[in-house]
Amino acid sequence: MIAPFIKMHGCGNDFVIFDDRAGTLGLTPAVAAHISDRHFGVGCDQFIVLEPARPGADVFMRIRNPDGGEAGACGNATRCVAHLLHAETGNRTPIIQTISGLLPAEILDDGRVRVDMGPARLGWQDVPLAHPADTLHLPLALGPVSDPAAASMGNPHATFFVDDVEALDLASLGPALEHAAIFPDRANIGFAQILAPDRIRLRLWERGAGLTLACGSGACATMVNAARRGLTGRHARIIADGGELDLAWRDDGHVLMTGPVATAFRGQIELPQ
Repeated sequence: MIAPFIKMHGCGNDFVIFDDRAGTLGLTPAVAAHISDRHFGVGCDQFIVLEPARPGADVFMRIRNPDGGEAGACGNATRCVAHLLHAETGNRTPIIQTISGLLPAEILDDGRVRVDMGPARLGWQDVPLAHPADTLHLPLALGPVSDPAAASMGNPHATFFVDDVEALDLASLGPALEHAAIFPDRANIGFAQILAPDRIRLRLWERGAGLTLACGSGACATMVNAARRGLTGRHARIIADGGELDLAWRDDGHVLMTGPVATAFRGQIELPQ
């Protein structure tokens, strides 16, 4: 079967998006992993499938990491899908649903997209952790990094605050920390450097994807963890390798993320059997 797709990105965090609202494509985890491969497929940080809307939403968005494993949230992909829905229907406030819940979006006049990523979940069971622990100071260290804070934004995140993020060897630190025993479902690992009370430099190792140019849910978790530590206020700009995102942690616990989206190209591919 030949199927069309769209390649999009938010701050370099890139996605292959298929529209399977008709339910005919058979996009299994194995198919997702094949197409996500940058050598044998199209290549992406996350593989996105649009499925029929459930009550209260305009579309259901299924998210898979390049290894085929399912993810609960992806902020940059949510913004991309909101942009597609706006182009399709004219609706400036689409609601996208994932396995982690509803994500309301808003198309801004400057072309950027704002997404309500929902409340940050801060309990050890919510992240989740393998055992009770203070999520503001996890008992975890490796080489030059230690004492991370943890939060869930629909998927597990841990944030290490460091003096110089550029000096770290993320290729060696990331895999070991992602699979640390304290994370039963593995975790996304952020390395954050506070530049100012409202500016954070972030690099992130994504669970199942590796080092990515940006991560929306990771940016949200970093904002929350920095504010909890008293390192920033509740508003900050996150500077990732691929671009910048504006974050706000509202008093009701919800995290708003605003940033750009871009379409790289449209294509079609023969789906593997």
